[in-house]
Amino acid sequence: MMDEQEANKQETDRPSVAPGVSAPLEILVDEHEEEVSENGKPVRRQGIFLLPNLFTTGGLFAGFYAVIAALRGDFESAPIAILAALVLDGLDGRIARLTNTQSKFGAEYDSLADMVSFGVAPALVMFSFALGDLGKFGWSAAFIYVACAALRLARFNTQIDIADRNFFTGLASPSAACVIVSAVWVCSDMGLVGTDLPVEVAVLLACLTAIIGILMIANFPYNSFKGIDLHGRVPFVVMIIMVLVFGLVTLDPPLILLLASLAYAISGPVNMALGRRRKHSP
Repeated sequence: MMDEQEANKQETDRPSVAPGVSAPLEILVDEHEEEVSENGKPVRRQGIFLLPNLFTTGGLFAGFYAVIAALRGDFESAPIAILAALVLDGLDGRIARLTNTQSKFGAEYDSLADMVSFGVAPALVMFSFALGDLGKFGWSAAFIYVACAALRLARFNTQIDIADRNFFTGLASPSAACVIVSAVWVCSDMGLVGTDLPVEVAVLLACLTAIIGILMIANFPYNSFKGIDLHGRVPFVVMIIMVLVFGLVTLDPPLILLLASLAYAISGPVNMALGRRRKHSP
């Protein structure tokens, strides 16, 4: 009797599939199944949550499109695509938490999408823009960035349960990608593209790419801004400041984004230096 009830329960948990479609799909693709905790007991559930994974897929598509745009020489659309991926990456996790649709599958899928959008894509965009003509020095700088992004994501995934949620250890890969593509966007906006790009600027961009990669795996503390209360009331002046910030960005979006992302990238070493100074001060 219990076996029959359990079989009926498992049948109920399966996602509904249109008649005549179930058999072919089961032959081609196995149904995803993972273990979740319900009321303190491990339970196996089939299927995935659609809404947060749609945003993750959108971010993955944006990162892939950035690579395609860079290969075509469109160095204005490529940075914008990666910035769009950054926005979508910030939304998928929040939507999963708001709708209580978090899952192990979603976390792994998000990490792989981040590797493409904020690891491989920025490096290839930068390589296509400036590093390709630098020979081994150029592709070495791009590889350092990609490898460090992979190491950063692997470390983050293994320490997610014990890390301080108010700080990141090392520069987050979306922030690193923002520095790289903002630099490309600024140079493109200034007309420094192709043969008009001086070798000195290309070397500087290669050094920037490698340094940003190293910052991702360094032990510098970066504020995660997760402690900001977005639901509570704030003074009216905060809204005025936000309006001024948006107005400032519209003056020169590429340059403002580059300066802001560079300032955040530098904040990690500055935070560590200030922390050590306080520790050694009497």
